[in-house]
Amino acid sequence: MEEELDKTVFLYLKKKGFTQTEQIFQQEQQNKNNKNATDASMSDTDLTKQILALSQYENIPAMYHDGYSKLRSWTYSSLDLYKHELLRVLYPVFIHCFMDLIAKGHLQEARAFFSSFREDHEMMHSRDLKKLEGVLSPSHLEEMEFAHSLRQSKVNIKICQYSYELLLQYLHKTQSITMLGIINEHIDFQVSPGQPDSISDDAEAFSLVGSGQDAANLINQKEIHWGLLEDSLEDRLEKAGGLLSDSEKTEGDAKEGELDESKKKTAEGGKQGGPLKKLKKDKVGGAAGKGARGEGDKVAAAPRVKPELTLPPIPTDVENSILEDLRNRVQLSNSTLPSVCFYTFVNTHNGLNCSSISHDGSLVAGGFSDSSLKVWDVAKLGRMGSSVTLGENDSGLNENTLGSNGGKRAYTLYQGHSGPVYSASFSPWGDFLLSSSSDSTIRLWSTKFNANIVCYKGHNYPVWDVQFSPYGHYFASASHDRTARVWSMDRVQPLRILAGHLSDVDCVQWHVNCNYLATGSSDKTIRMWDVSSGNCMRIFIGHRSSVLCLAMSPDGRYLASGDEDGTIMMWDVSNGRCITPLVGHTSCVWSLAFSCEGSLLASGSADSTVKLWDVNTSVKPPRSEESKNGNTNRLRSLKTLPTKSTPVYSLRFSRRNLLFAAGALSTNL
Repeated sequence: MEEELDKTVFLYLKKKGFTQTEQIFQQEQQNKNNKNATDASMSDTDLTKQILALSQYENIPAMYHDGYSKLRSWTYSSLDLYKHELLRVLYPVFIHCFMDLIAKGHLQEARAFFSSFREDHEMMHSRDLKKLEGVLSPSHLEEMEFAHSLRQSKVNIKICQYSYELLLQYLHKTQSITMLGIINEHIDFQVSPGQPDSISDDAEAFSLVGSGQDAANLINQKEIHWGLLEDSLEDRLEKAGGLLSDSEKTEGDAKEGELDESKKKTAEGGKQGGPLKKLKKDKVGGAAGKGARGEGDKVAAAPRVKPELTLPPIPTDVENSILEDLRNRVQLSNSTLPSVCFYTFVNTHNGLNCSSISHDGSLVAGGFSDSSLKVWDVAKLGRMGSSVTLGENDSGLNENTLGSNGGKRAYTLYQGHSGPVYSASFSPWGDFLLSSSSDSTIRLWSTKFNANIVCYKGHNYPVWDVQFSPYGHYFASASHDRTARVWSMDRVQPLRILAGHLSDVDCVQWHVNCNYLATGSSDKTIRMWDVSSGNCMRIFIGHRSSVLCLAMSPDGRYLASGDEDGTIMMWDVSNGRCITPLVGHTSCVWSLAFSCEGSLLASGSADSTVKLWDVNTSVKPPRSEESKNGNTNRLRSLKTLPTKSTPVYSLRFSRRNLLFAAGALSTNL
């Protein structure tokens, strides 16, 4: 009816010649028709969206379960050439499917999904899965730091071009919109034009990084001077005439052999250490002319830098002793492995928390849960008889300096802490000893007077690690309060507070030139700091669990780190990139040590083994034939030295390249 009336009015205006009025009326009619059409379409669209949303809400759990199940089946049925790359996609998709279901309120379905596919990722990500078990409601995704970081992070996955195209083709062909959305939102692919074999051994093939990755890349562009100090002891040795000849070395071995003999009497790992004749043979054979010096050229070729800290002078007698050790140093290589002296603590009743060995191996310290610190003099143990071992409780000996019955104890007892002792560190010259404790303090002890000199207070929570600088006087500490601190012996307050880690700082390691300090944390990252300014100079990202130990190469170029999963990573300090992972340990790596010329890396683990790694091979890219065989890590591992049942707490290369190790005999293994 309304349309007919409008038509009549339109014809009347046209007949009378009211052209202007006719145009206005016609425009009003068009606007009216467009508005009606828009309202109708909007109502239809809203209705459609509501219907689709309702149907999708009912089918969300099935969409996630079926989508992941089909992706998993397709991945496992792929060609072996590309399967290992495609399998990297499953874990991030799995955890985000689970968290999306939790966020949407499908709690029971999320638990069922988690239980159905958890076993696929148990071997590589068991610790992460245990944390995700605690996510029981949408609020937990925000309250739990780990889950929140996963939601805010992206996974970087390196993949070859063909594998990438295969994945996209599958997702589009099967119309897996849910899986495609998760991959698009939470995974960054770094597509390589090469074959899968060429990048299968890359340490960064799979890495979980947060929004701070760009900031880390920016920090890692800062210039860092990683060389040795000017006028170092190595330089003085070169000026003084360098290494001794083979005949001079052989003469010096007789004197050193007497100390080695006393050390063997206390060493549980005598089978690993080898006899004295073998040590002499290694010394003579390893110093064969220019070939012996070739391995040490890495240190000699390192650039020289000026110290940014005021370093204390080295006493003349100490300097002469060190230069003598350097002249008699065994030149190690992949064909000339070190002799090993292993100190075993017995009867500790699970009370030993840490151990430390002096640079010459003459003193061994142990920190215990009863707040005590005990130091053994190896030379005295040798004179007391071969039956004496490094025991915490010796029934025939008194804990005092002189017992009531006049008997002498096997160790020197240091008491002062009010909580378990977690770390100990000898000064480079062996005259001082540092200890840190759960009582949040650090104590300085004199090994000459067997007394506590200073108690340093600054941390608010337990101090996990403490370490002297390579030149003494300065030291660094790591704490549960998420900070590391730099101290000097003559000040009771810290010189620098290094804050930036997101969780506990578990370990510290000085650079060889004392200008930088590396810290390892439970946030799975390593940071390197400028000691003089307190600025962060490097952020190393790549570990998948807490970083427990660090070691710096003698030339200052490389940093090695060990984590809770048993993985060791070698980093290039100059650019902040990971050179290679070293995989072989089956439990936590608790200690790392470079040989004096930097050709070998020793690692000690809770799996009761000491492993020796070839650094020269590790820092080189793997040859194509090695990558194809998948044996690159195995080739870098030179030797595995098992103990009977002794987790390895600490390692130390002496200045003459004898490897010392210490651990507590365990009856639970």
